[in-house]
Order: sequence, then structure tokens, then C-alpha cells
Amino acid sequence: MTDPAAFADATATDIAAALRARRLRATDLAEALLERIDAHPEPVFLTVTRARALAEARAADDRLDAGRPLSPLDGVPVAFKDLFDLAGEITTAGSDTRRDAAPAEADCAAAQRLSRAGMVTLGKLNLTEFAYSGLGLNPHYGTPANPHSGATPRVPGGSSSGSGVAVAAGLAPCAMGTDTGGSIRIPAALNGVFGYKPSHHRLPDGGVFPLSRTLDTIGPLARSVPDLVALEALLAGRAPVRPRGGGVAGLRLVVPETVVLDDVEPEVMANFETALAVLAEAGALIERREMAEFAESVALAAAHGSLAAADAYVEHGPLVEGPDGGRVDARVVARILGGRGMSARDVVILQRARRRLVASVRETLDGALLAMPTVAHVAPEIAPLEADPELFHRVNLKTLRNTMIGNFLDLPGVALPSGRGAGGLPTSLLLAAASGRDDALLAAALAAAPRLGG
Repeated sequence: MTDPAAFADATATDIAAALRARRLRATDLAEALLERIDAHPEPVFLTVTRARALAEARAADDRLDAGRPLSPLDGVPVAFKDLFDLAGEITTAGSDTRRDAAPAEADCAAAQRLSRAGMVTLGKLNLTEFAYSGLGLNPHYGTPANPHSGATPRVPGGSSSGSGVAVAAGLAPCAMGTDTGGSIRIPAALNGVFGYKPSHHRLPDGGVFPLSRTLDTIGPLARSVPDLVALEALLAGRAPVRPRGGGVAGLRLVVPETVVLDDVEPEVMANFETALAVLAEAGALIERREMAEFAESVALAAAHGSLAAADAYVEHGPLVEGPDGGRVDARVVARILGGRGMSARDVVILQRARRRLVASVRETLDGALLAMPTVAHVAPEIAPLEADPELFHRVNLKTLRNTMIGNFLDLPGVALPSGRGAGGLPTSLLLAAASGRDDALLAAALAAAPRLGG
């Protein structure tokens, strides 16, 4: 039997293979990870479901001993951003105002599906309050520093901060996050792991605390593209996507020259261009062009506001304008109140334009995928952002810039590590597709990742 500590940084699919071969026991691995979580100095987990994890691990071992696994990931641990309901646990949404909320009566739909597949629930993960920031800072529960920080603490990315850190720091092989403006892809990028944001409503979001019912999606963060694909299959209730036939040869990649390449840090851009060159050498067809839909999306937001802000104000306006509003992070309050000044006309204009632009992107790409840097910079230092609200606002918007366009245009996306930038900090390549073309995206990511070292 292999020492479970040897699997702390293994992929979910490698762990699953070891479990099926009985070189590893689910109970031993769960106990080892629970010890690592307890010993970790950063506030990554808000709730640790120890009793549940050990009970699920023992049940998985019984099934695996009998040769009757429930799924390819039976016995593999997983953790959930604390927006996902878990039966008997409080869903805090990262907010001080929800510390004493009633415990959830049942698991959310995603947790139900992963539990039915035999996965082992380790607990619930830290996040930006109400999932409304791309940086991951949380004044109530603490901010989990990026594990690549070195001596100077850097942001984990948000809003699924704990999800990104847990996977990168060896606390969980995979985690569930949500993505409204980049909250899966950004922490994946800044922590050097993989993340998948699906098309809207591809994966079940029942029992997940909302920010924007128009834009919210759920998805996994993990240590490989095969992990993402295996988790997506369990969540969607379908067979796993297979790699693209022929690898990346003939894969059409469009590099948008509108907005997303502006003011990108040199190391991020260098790693992006290197990744493109590697894919081109393997036969991918790279085309660089303007994307009018990107420019119009940015102009619409400047003129009319954001659908996320409008939705967030509907969800949380009564709280932030009520007697407990002072208990909410002021940076989050400012973003929520951004929806207060939007008119019905603004919202309808945005909704109609979104439908038109989603269709336009599908026609423009004509089956090609998009390739761009996931985030324009590496993880910034925490302290200056905490000290200066204006700096926080500027950096947050730049962090969200590339991914937020994808939410407005409903582009499914996979964030893949592309190397290291300043100070050895991770950089990331984002592959994206037109709305609804998730299978083609995942198949391409499966083919591309090995070329890029993932």
C-alpha cells in the first residue's frame, strides 16, 4: 500500500487509478488530507466535514474492495466553495451576516451528483463575500494567500479563492467553484491549476447561493484537464468527452486583438506567445483578428452597467441598504450598489444585446476556438490592495477584464497553466468556445494540455 502522503499533489484521475488498483485506500487518503487541512496556516476551509468525509471514504473502500465502484472517481476527495449547500452545514457565502444562518436541509444538486458517484466531501471553502470580486479578499474569514506567494502574500484570485488554493496547496485534488465574471478561471490561473467554466445551465446549480442568476455558472478546478472532464461528466450525467481526433493538428484558434491583449504584463504575454507557438508547431492554425463583439460588450457595460450588478442588487440590495449593511465588506457593497442606478431600459438593452452578440460570436468563430491570456497579470500583492480601495477597484476590474467578456457572451472556457511570470508566479492560457460548444472545447483542451506540459 502506497503512503497516502505521496498522493497529496496527485491528479484526481491518478488518485482514482490508485484506488481502483487498491494501492491506496480512500480512508487513508481522507485522513491524510484532513490532517493537512488542519495543519495549513491559511484560512482555506471555512467548514471541514470530517465525519462525513471519513464515513464516505469507508463506504468507498468497501465498494472498491468488492470491485463495485460507483464511478471512475469513487473514493476521490472533493471540496466545495461555500456557496454550495451541504446538508446540515451553514452556507456562509463568505459573509459575516450568514454566520448564524440555518443549516442547509439537503445537499445542492452538484454535491448530490458527486456523492452518488462516490466522491468524498472534505468541506466548504473560503471565497470573496457573496462571490463578488476577482481578487479573493475576505475581511471576515481572512484571505487565503496564494501558495506561490513566497515571502510576500499575494492574492489567491476570486471569487473561488479557497477552491484555487486548496487544489494548488495539496489540500484537495479537486474543488467546485462558481463563475459569474471569472471566479473559476481567475483563481485557476493565479494558482497555477486548471479550471472549467461551462456554458450557462450546462451543469446543475440548484442549491447554490446566487449572485447573478443571469450569469452564474458552476464548475470544477483541478490539477489536469482529464480531471475537469471526469468531473464534468459526473456533474452533467453524461459520458466523458474524448480528446479531439488528430490532437491539435488542424485546430483553429482565433487570438482576439480586441481588449484582451491590452496592457498585458510582459511575462504573461511571453508565455502566451510561447504556448501559441507550441500549439502551432503541433499543427494548430492560429488566426489573429479583431472581435467586434468584444468591443461592443465593453461599450455596453460602460454605457449601461452590468447584468451582474443588476442581479446582485436584486439579491442583496435589501441587506446592504438595511441595518446589517455595515457588516458587509464595503468593496462588495459598492459593487452591489452599482445595480441601484441602472434603469429598466439599461437592463433590457443589455439583455437584448447579449442575445444578439452570443449568436454573432457563434457565426464569427464558425467552429474555431478563442485563445487569450486568462488574466493580464500575475497575482498582485495583498497588502496594497487592502490599504487602497481605489487601487483595489482598478486592479479588480483589470483582473476580471478578459474573463468577464466570456460571461456576458456565454463563452465556455478552460484555463490552462502556461508557465511562470514575475517572481515565479503562474500564468495561464484561456481556451474558449462559442456558447454551447463545451464538448468541442473540452476535447481541444484534452489535446492541447499535454503539449503545454499539463
